[in-house]
Amino acid sequence: MEAHSLPNPCSFHVLTFLFTILLFISHHTQPVSASTTTTNQANTNFISAACNTTTYPPLCFKTFSPYAAVVQTNPWKLSNAALNVTLRAAKSTSTLLSKLALQNGLTPRDVAVIKACIENIKSSIDELNQSIQAMGALGSSSDKLFQMDSIKTWMSAAITDETTCTDGFYDSIVSPSVKNTISKSVLNFNRLTSIALALINHLVY
Repeated sequence: MEAHSLPNPCSFHVLTFLFTILLFISHHTQPVSASTTTTNQANTNFISAACNTTTYPPLCFKTFSPYAAVVQTNPWKLSNAALNVTLRAAKSTSTLLSKLALQNGLTPRDVAVIKACIENIKSSIDELNQSIQAMGALGSSSDKLFQMDSIKTWMSAAITDETTCTDGFYDSIVSPSVKNTISKSVLNFNRLTSIALALINHLVY
């Protein structure tokens, strides 16, 4: 008659321990996952609602929804993100125009319009930089109202400079390729500036 081997007590305890650990992990990770999903949705909903107060909601949401985890539901963080994204767009536009001015086959009028536009965009970049610096110093400012008014003034001036950039198209003949290149880049930059200003206008301070 064959003898039946008894299970190893050590193996039994190891398996029991591992099973307990798995149950513990499963029990505690599911609520965290659900909580994370809820938080992410709340952050996205916040950005969507904030963008609906701007002139260009679809562009606003497309641009800033990737920043939901950083912005969370903080309107100040969203405004700062908008300013920094707009500044990057301004610098990108400036670089594009500088390269465009060096292309062959441009008419003297093309070159004049491009150079004037570059100067306008440089002014916008300065105004955006001033706005960003002022936003960063608000915590230590003794007069937040004055600082916020200054920021709004700089942002409005930036929009005016951007519009002036394309005004040169209307009183002179500009090559279609030059006009299209400038218009596309400046239009996107201009809309981002408008969005940033709208978000700042809704801040409570």
